[in-house]
Amino acid sequence: MAAIRRTGYVWDESFAWHNTGNTAAIWPPSPVVQPIEAFENPATKARLASLVEVSRLGAELIRRPTRLATEEELLRVHEGAYLQRLERESNHTGGEGGDGETIFGVGSYEIARRAAGSLIDLTDAVLSGELDNGYALVRPPGHHAEPDRGRGYCLLANVPIAIEHARQVRGVERVAIVDYDVHHGNGAERIYWSDGGVLTISIHQDQLFPENSGEITKTGEGDGAGTNINIPLPAGSGHEAYFETFKQVVYPALKRFQPDLIMVSSGFDPSMLDPLGCMSVTSDGFRELARMLVEWADELCDGRLVFSHEGGYSAVYVPFCGLAVMEEISGHRTSIDDPFAPGWANNPVHKLRADQLEVIQQAAELAAAVPQR
Repeated sequence: MAAIRRTGYVWDESFAWHNTGNTAAIWPPSPVVQPIEAFENPATKARLASLVEVSRLGAELIRRPTRLATEEELLRVHEGAYLQRLERESNHTGGEGGDGETIFGVGSYEIARRAAGSLIDLTDAVLSGELDNGYALVRPPGHHAEPDRGRGYCLLANVPIAIEHARQVRGVERVAIVDYDVHHGNGAERIYWSDGGVLTISIHQDQLFPENSGEITKTGEGDGAGTNINIPLPAGSGHEAYFETFKQVVYPALKRFQPDLIMVSSGFDPSMLDPLGCMSVTSDGFRELARMLVEWADELCDGRLVFSHEGGYSAVYVPFCGLAVMEEISGHRTSIDDPFAPGWANNPVHKLRADQLEVIQQAAELAAAVPQR
């Protein structure tokens, strides 16, 4: 049984009010493509928030207040012209982030600021010792957002914004990002490409999104050389591929880097039921990833560990994956069992394949070369 921890939790009803419109799921509709709700819609996160309450786990977590990120906090990561455009369009009729696909509605900029500000405060509480760790169930997500544009449903780079607060205000020197969203964490890679103070690790499905992004050969440059690790796993990867990636790549990289804080970009789109990915992780798989991260944070940075919710597009299954992670990091188990678990617990897809191991071993060489503290 995991130790009981003071785990902070962020959720605000306004996050479900961020309007991504009726598109053709991803693309703009056309005369021959009937509109339907976007894949990134309120259901996955709102249903997870509901399950947290129905399971009674919410009573065991420390609910955190939310707030808007200030302009000063956002400008540490984003360009002013981009923020001004978001605000202008959000105050009018809505718009899109800059990639032609990241649609947002009236009021979305304020909601995005609340997501970013709430993650800052959650991170602050972990750094101060008020909390042991935390989970921010925020929307819109952030790991694709770049300094000058939104991308892939993301408007503001939530995790880097919180990291820059930790570094510039709290004096934290070294931060690691572990991103297991099924899509490449291009935002953090771009932001910290030449910054040796942040280790970025992205475990993603090879060449899924963005295209021509997330290659294993991209490792950073200048002061950031060796501090960007991409693990592009083949489609279909299950538990053993993810567990081996954590053991052979993530832990050795963290141990060499010696972070003061670990931030997790927590995407549940590598799950068995996700419509935008082709991976095979179950709620038990995500639970094990969380267990390892808690153990390693205890060893390396006094337990300072903060999860920020990213993708995951199965409204049916994301709640069980998220609940498993929050149970694990808090040490509180509920009476809720994953109803899907018996159906695929012994699925042969979870066995490690040779092509998966080859990628992991290549990435392990990069982990062994991370600049030491």
